[in-house]
Amino acid sequence: MTSITHDYDGAHVLVTGGTSGIGAATAAAYRDAGALVTITGTRGYAADYDDDLSGYRYLRMDVEDGESIDAVAAALPRLDILVNNAGMALPSIGLDEYEPDVFARAVNMLLVGAFRMARRTVDLLAQSGLPGGGSVVGIASMSSYFGIPIVPGYGAAKTGLVGLTRTLAVEWGPRGVRVNAVAAGITRSRMTAGTFASEEWTAPTLARTPLGRLGEPEDIAGAILFLTSPAAAWITGQTLPVDGGYTVSG
Repeated sequence: MTSITHDYDGAHVLVTGGTSGIGAATAAAYRDAGALVTITGTRGYAADYDDDLSGYRYLRMDVEDGESIDAVAAALPRLDILVNNAGMALPSIGLDEYEPDVFARAVNMLLVGAFRMARRTVDLLAQSGLPGGGSVVGIASMSSYFGIPIVPGYGAAKTGLVGLTRTLAVEWGPRGVRVNAVAAGITRSRMTAGTFASEEWTAPTLARTPLGRLGEPEDIAGAILFLTSPAAAWITGQTLPVDGGYTVSG
């Protein structure tokens, strides 16, 4: 994979759900670019994870719990970049999003939680001295564009995130805060391990993916770092599909 370097020396970055998958790759990319990175996870301490998280500040957070989100936001002395990554598709843990309570849980986790964290940190982001200003980046999905039957709640939330991205960009642009999203194609993670292992799922996806492969977490991390960089200083309110061309294939 081509190496593209960014200089985030001294920037304060929060990556929610930064202990695995896209979140871990994104946190590592910011850390390697010189940023001071805070990550969140659901376990009590960084030492509770198998991976070495010593290069980050770790805060426990339950993205389904508003008070937990508020506590993380209150613990931040400064913030230049928020990456709203925490959450999962509930069918990956055996739950049925066609059950109304599970559907509501998905929307609360993936849409309300992302909004709450952005709302609670915008005053810090507005004080950022980064070229291009403070940034929020959300993680959207192919389910933001397509009806994927197994994830009605996840899909509704990720579709809502695209609309939220536009709205917050308009509201917070005058404060110097940019708000964008990355719509990730099928990307390797713990959540998608079953998908990656099933040819029934991967074959149709690969058949309509012009670049001929599924995504790696670093593919998404690279797009996120671009969107918060000075190179993207005039970009806000946009959702960038990072999917190997899946969304444009006929």
